[in-house]
Amino acid sequence: MDKRTFLKLSSTAITGAILSPMRGWSQETQITNWAGNYVYSTSHLAYAESHDEVVSLVKKYDRLKVLGTRHCFNGIADSRDQLISLTRMNPVMEIDSAARRVTVGAGVRYGQLAEYLNSYGFALHNLASLPHISVAGACATATHGSGNKNGNLATAVAEMEMITASGELIVLSREKNPDEFPGVVVHLGGLGVITRLKLDIQPTYKVSQTVYENLRMDELAHHFDEIMAAGYSVSLFTDWRNRNFSEVWVKQRWSGDIAPKSASSFFGATAATRNLHPIVELSAENCTPQLGVPGPWHERLPHFKMGFTPSSGKELQSEYFVPRDQAYQSILAVERLHEKVSPYLMITEIRTIDADNYWLSPCYKQPSATIHFTWKPEWEAVSKLLPMIEEQLAPFQARPHWGKLFTMSPGKLKSLYDKMPDFHRLAARFDPGGKFRNSYLDRNIFGT
Repeated sequence: MDKRTFLKLSSTAITGAILSPMRGWSQETQITNWAGNYVYSTSHLAYAESHDEVVSLVKKYDRLKVLGTRHCFNGIADSRDQLISLTRMNPVMEIDSAARRVTVGAGVRYGQLAEYLNSYGFALHNLASLPHISVAGACATATHGSGNKNGNLATAVAEMEMITASGELIVLSREKNPDEFPGVVVHLGGLGVITRLKLDIQPTYKVSQTVYENLRMDELAHHFDEIMAAGYSVSLFTDWRNRNFSEVWVKQRWSGDIAPKSASSFFGATAATRNLHPIVELSAENCTPQLGVPGPWHERLPHFKMGFTPSSGKELQSEYFVPRDQAYQSILAVERLHEKVSPYLMITEIRTIDADNYWLSPCYKQPSATIHFTWKPEWEAVSKLLPMIEEQLAPFQARPHWGKLFTMSPGKLKSLYDKMPDFHRLAARFDPGGKFRNSYLDRNIFGT
């Protein structure tokens, strides 16, 4: 066997949970998320540097939460008692070429992992828009990239090593634990501390991306499936003005050295002649190369370069998953609110994701399309818009992204997940005392 080793906005209405009060965008003495919109409820943060230290911390505290790369916009990783971080632990990246799998430490970021894999001739099936997020955190929240045939990032997980509330180390795998594994992978931090994951990998591949400008929204009425199937990954960007998508990013996977077909026009949109940022007015300096120029998978699948560290930008984010076969109707439903939405919006991105079998995944048993909102940091206005958007999307049984902002009631959330009672039983088994629960989970998952 060939193995290689490398080495709280305001108001109780919001949610994705109960959020702490907004305290400004720059915090010196308090712990905030990367965007600065959420202030964690404790400044007690311990860094574990070994497996034994993780076990010791789990046994020491009655309540604690693991804090990853802080890319969530709500209280999903918050704690009033104790936060722990695994970012200082050995990354433990190890490739099993025969099995086509890689073992990684939970604190590893996708950018770090991708460069390592590519250096040995391997790749992941997909990446999110930003490569700076941690593997464990992204999988726990069903974070995704794009592509009709691409499942979210968690669908690559083949095995997980977890420390339960009692300090016991357990290993769960797709092959050995087929009944409970689908309930464990997307766990929202509510079952234990994930210390290692084993992911499916494949031979490295090249990707090129072409950006097209000004696609009329009406084209989706009869061509949505064709448009979203035009590349390995496709993203549509709009500010909801003029029933128009300002940009369409088409990422095409190469077959060896054979270039995929490209065209100067795309359903009436025209190929850009310069690199673009998703927000047209911004510089494309930090965006991945476009204009059909091929490059390694990990330098094209994200929208932003791995060498670029996102600043603590002033923005808010929301995202809703709808059945793919109802995507166009869902888009039109949001478009009805364009006059209210546009003034507070930076950009909206439309993507597709394949179905999976993870109990708490928004794509559970459902090929999906997502409507993502990057908002200006104006919470008072956004907090009023989210219920309106959710009302428009209610007929489509829209599911919110667990790590972003939403106002949906716990009752509505539970009605969207048939396997929620089964997840409760898993939690009772691995964490009977609620050590890993917090206000977010109590409200949205457990209903206490």
